[in-house]
Amino acid sequence: MGTRRDGEGHLEMTVAGELDLSNIGRFETALQAALAEAGAEELTRLDLRGVEYLDSAAINVLFAHAERIDRIVVHPLLMRGLTISGLDQVVTLQAAGS
Repeated sequence: MGTRRDGEGHLEMTVAGELDLSNIGRFETALQAALAEAGAEELTRLDLRGVEYLDSAAINVLFAHAERIDRIVVHPLLMRGLTISGLDQVVTLQAAGS
């Protein structure tokens, strides 16, 4: 997990691997740190194209912080599950490669 500024100057957090109960605390802590770094006025972008599995705990974290997230780029394998969860109703989801 790491953060950087993209070409447009937006703060982007990149995550790879699996997001599940075994590491959800670390993920949420890193996301909260990225949101704090972005500041109250800036929305953060998430790059999850390197994540091929996430469980309901990770989805709950994304919902909990959705109002501060501008866009989530996800591995195409995750699009259906995240859409079914309704996350696409509160944050923009973009399949990697599209």
